[in-house]
Parts: sequence; C-alpha cells; structure tokens
Amino acid sequence: MSSAALVFAAVPTLFGSDGELDLEANRALYKHVAGLLDGLLIAGTTGEFPALDDSERLSLIELALAEAGPDRVIAHIGAPDGRHAARLASAAAALGATQLAAITPYYLPARPDELVAHYARIRAAAPGPELYGYFFPERTGLHVSAALFTQLVTEAGLAGAKLSGSAAGDLAAFAAAAPGLRLFSGDDADPAATMRAGGAGLISGRSSAYPEVYAALSAALAAGEADAVARHQRTLDRIVALGQSIGRLKYALQLRDLGGTTARMAVDPPDAEVAAAIAAELAALLPVGAVTGRRVPAPRCGRLL
Repeated sequence: MSSAALVFAAVPTLFGSDGELDLEANRALYKHVAGLLDGLLIAGTTGEFPALDDSERLSLIELALAEAGPDRVIAHIGAPDGRHAARLASAAAALGATQLAAITPYYLPARPDELVAHYARIRAAAPGPELYGYFFPERTGLHVSAALFTQLVTEAGLAGAKLSGSAAGDLAAFAAAAPGLRLFSGDDADPAATMRAGGAGLISGRSSAYPEVYAALSAALAAGEADAVARHQRTLDRIVALGQSIGRLKYALQLRDLGGTTARMAVDPPDAEVAAAIAAELAALLPVGAVTGRRVPAPRCGRLL
C-alpha cells in the first residue's frame, strides 16, 4: 500500500446571514479545497446534513460534482431510514455521483439484519456508484463490528467505510477483516497512524479550514521525508488542539474570507481565547494579508432541529 494518505475534506455547509443556503459561497469553498486536496465529502456531519432539505443536499452535491468532478466527490446520502436514503442515492447517481456514503440508521436501534437490509436497499436504488458505510457510534448509537462490516461488504456491496469517533479505533480490525477496501478515518489528527493501521486516508473536517497543512503532510508522507513529516505534524498538532467543532471551522473559514459563520445546528463556536488562537495559527500558516484580522461574530443559528 502506498504511504500517501488520501485526504477528502468533510466540508461545512455555508449559509447566508438569513440561514439560507449560500450556493456561491459553497462553490468558492469547494473550488479552493478541491485545488489542494484529493476530494470532498458533501453533506456529511460537518455539513450539518440533518438540517438540510433533500433539495439542498442535492444542490450541494451537484455543485461539488461541477467543481471537483465525480472521481473527487463522495456524496453523503445517509438518512435514518432506508427509503429516504435510497431516494437520495438514486437522485445523486442521476446527477453523476460515482461515490456515495451513507451513515447507519440512527435514533432508533437497528439489528444486524436490519442494517444489512438498509444498505442493500440503498445499493439496489443506486447500483452504479461505489457505496461507503459511515459508522459513527457516538452520533448514531449503533456500533458496527468488523465481522458485521464484512457481512455488509458481501451482502450490500460496500466498497469501504468512513470510521468516525470510537469506530476510528477499529480501523486496523476492519482492514484485516476486509483487505483491499478503502477505509477512511474520521480521526484526522495523525494521518501516518491511519496509514499504518491499513487505511486509505482521511475524511477530515479540519482539512476544510486548513487544507494546506494536510496537503503538505500527505506529500511529505508519500515522499518519505521524515523531517518534513515531523514538521508538518507539529503544525497539525497545534491545529488539533484548537478543537474540531463546526463553529470553530466556520470561524476559521470566515477569517480566510471563505465563508460565513451562520449555522443551523448547535455547532460550538469558539470563545475569545480559542478564536484568538485560531487567528494566530492562520496568520502563521498563510501569506501576509490572507487573514482578514477583523473581529468575526460567533456562529449564529438560523434554525434548529
């Protein structure tokens, strides 16, 4: 396996000050990030997908496909029930999506046979695109074991998975149980560790706001440049210490003139001390003048679920 870590940015969804979708701001963000990283995950957890209408999710997917191309977009079509997720999968495929991800059912528990049926229904609705499971026990209440993952691969045709929260710690077990599949970690703190565990790379929320760091670290890993890896990892360690909430990412993006801070869900905006640390990290990372330096308001909620 190559030592190069693929990095797909789990991009936030950008809204105008009225809480409505800002398509042009999202287009600019997609273009910027896709120019530096391997691709984009659209309408995932970082994208506040539970607060998006189906039409909005599909608009964002269509926008990303236009900016980055189908090989570099993973469209998240997950929903609590198979009927809803299958409908979104079919619609995304019709737009040209060739890679789909679906979070497991959530809110109500699902038995293993129900989980298999859930993904099989999505697979039947969109037989062409690659389909990735998205496992995040802390958000869904559903733990997927490595053995159950292999059953999903066999019976529902999964091409791989995104492992977030505590599931990221199971990546090595998943890789051993289903060798050759693409496994992405949602833990973006140490790309080298993900690769050693058998992962293909990261689907990273932080990389949407700090893509330069992830691009440089991935390139250094691929080149085997140990000193550069260590240097870029130290930068990443400081960024990780700033936290990964959606509110903090949107704050960083606004400082970069790449989006606004308005949110629809509870997103944990930075306090004054963290906000100053984010600004300082960006000032050290980017060319002079690339950070606005103006005081940015905390993220506001347009509407809450």
